[in-house]
Amino acid sequence: MKKIVLAFTLIATMTATAMAQTARQVLDKAAQTVTSESGVMANFKLTNSVGSTSGTIAIKGRKFHATTPQAIVWYDGKTQWTYMKNNDEVNITTPTAAQQQAINPYTFINMYRQGYKYTMNKTTSDYTVHLTAESSSKKIQEMFITVDKKSYHPTQVKILQGKKWTTFDVSGIKKQPIADATFHFSQKDYPSAEVIDLR
Repeated sequence: MKKIVLAFTLIATMTATAMAQTARQVLDKAAQTVTSESGVMANFKLTNSVGSTSGTIAIKGRKFHATTPQAIVWYDGKTQWTYMKNNDEVNITTPTAAQQQAINPYTFINMYRQGYKYTMNKTTSDYTVHLTAESSSKKIQEMFITVDKKSYHPTQVKILQGKKWTTFDVSGIKKQPIADATFHFSQKDYPSAEVIDLR
């Protein structure tokens, strides 16, 4: 009897390990499709408890530039500038990883590799990887990343911060050269904007 229980335990452990490896492989491939030394562009729709908005995002390594009808965000890998169109104001911050995730759906590229457990569901067209934090200290406790089976493009990133979910629907991913200046705010382009340094 003990041998049977041990066999079932071993099979369950091996199955869980295989699933985790498969989920990790899917995320590795998804990360590769949106990682480029020259840059990647995409369209996105952000939905959270406040409402929804759509826009475009440019990514190059850890840098990103996002544009929506309400705001423009520049992030050069350390400093973030957020231009609010309704009041002609720019806020300068040094965002945490969790704060970056609130506007950049591709922060998962650098997050999933450590500190999360994986499970995965499959449909005929997609993989959906569910990540749960191994530590309660993680700002983002859960993520769902949906990946297209053919292209391995991430099509949706859903994250839980506190008790609130934020969902990014992503489309039109394409690799193209993007100048480094794209990720840095230029005062001359917004001469009338009030700049507020919150660092």
